[in-house]
Amino acid sequence: MDTATLDQTAAAAAAAAPTTPTAPTAASAAPAADAGFNAHLAGQQLMKDWYAGLEQAQARGQKVANVFVMGNAVEILRSFDFQLVFPEINSLQTGVRKVSQEYLRESEDYGYSPDVCSYVKADVGLILREQQHPAGTIPKADIAITSNMCSTFIKWGEIWERMLKMPTFTLDLPGQRGGNWQVRRGDAQHMADAQWVEAQFRDLIGRCEKITGRRFDYDRLAEVEDRVNRMVAHWNAVMALNRVCPAPYNAMLDGLTYIGIMNVYRGTEQGVDYMRRLEESLRAKVARGEGRVPNERFRLLFSGTPCYVSMRRLVELFESWGGVFAYSDYLTFAAGGMDAGEMVYDTSRPLESLAEITALAAQRGLSNQFFAHERLAQQIRDFDVDGIVFHGIKSCRFVSSGMADTRNYLNKRLNMPSLYIESDLIDPRYWSDAQIKNRVDAFFESLQQRGGAAPGAHGHPAAAKEA
Repeated sequence: MDTATLDQTAAAAAAAAPTTPTAPTAASAAPAADAGFNAHLAGQQLMKDWYAGLEQAQARGQKVANVFVMGNAVEILRSFDFQLVFPEINSLQTGVRKVSQEYLRESEDYGYSPDVCSYVKADVGLILREQQHPAGTIPKADIAITSNMCSTFIKWGEIWERMLKMPTFTLDLPGQRGGNWQVRRGDAQHMADAQWVEAQFRDLIGRCEKITGRRFDYDRLAEVEDRVNRMVAHWNAVMALNRVCPAPYNAMLDGLTYIGIMNVYRGTEQGVDYMRRLEESLRAKVARGEGRVPNERFRLLFSGTPCYVSMRRLVELFESWGGVFAYSDYLTFAAGGMDAGEMVYDTSRPLESLAEITALAAQRGLSNQFFAHERLAQQIRDFDVDGIVFHGIKSCRFVSSGMADTRNYLNKRLNMPSLYIESDLIDPRYWSDAQIKNRVDAFFESLQQRGGAAPGAHGHPAAAKEA
């Protein structure tokens, strides 16, 4: 592939299609990569810095807000200089660090059912441990922002109100109304939705002014939005680069690092710099013909949330067969719907634009929960997918309950082979290595019998899918 055909402007890159999914020649044009940049290590350092900032927040007199990765009004909070706590990320980090079971058992001993979302239970365990997290002390927030982007968010906020006496503010965001329904930017329905969201934002701003003792600054909001625009442009370019064969990164391992930075550093210069350097480094890999998986054979799509306690092992099981996760719908809904090039703020009218984009992003994010088949069908075409892997979560029926219907739809309409496995977000008690390995091996054996493999594995070019 000639990488000169990949538009060098990040905003257009998400829609650009390479001329072929085969590896580019050494002479292909590509931006000079930062030789000292390691996306994984840089991401780890940024997460350490974030946790250090949380520990220092109260000593600095900085106000703190609890927010979720979806439907969070981060731009408004950043304009007031809130330090942001992401409880989901705190919970998943206990899984990554192999200590989640301690927090889960403590919350279950306190009275929470094993069927409750394990993110919630880990957070309750954190509260019971006086906010002592393996990464440091998590400060008590001055306000929590919840939303209807996940039904659990609202109940989670009630736990904070009850256990921490923490004030909460709940955003009611409009979602997708039905199959094949799509609001269009600027039409009557969209503007009505945006006005509904804007009114809630104005209420939130009033709350923030009382908490911080500061007047809301529209110029500060515009500055934050400009940085978000740049991050989103780079992020879309990064995802588009994985349409190339071989894929330069694994969406369900490397991608989890990327999306973490996208959320925690959203609207910051550090976030912009990380995403810019990430795009440059991945473009350089594409130019050199380097893929995440040597001799890539199968291009896969992952649907659902990760199993953070065993994600590296799960990816290993697939990569040992030459399979790479070229994309995951998790990178869509875990980014709050901000994975599309049209999600650009108009900084000349920052609050109105924030409401308009939030309404669009909410519809886009919620559609992955209730109308996943529509988006997955498009992603299968975009990323030239050979098979799809559904990951059911024992303690997250909100995401998992519709997977059987979605799987049946894609099999009948697109003849798309699929695999269903089940474990949990961070509860190691639901991971069965031998059982999952047997299912993965059987899946790849069936793919081999079908003759499905990435085009590059057969030594012939094939057109990459367009956005």
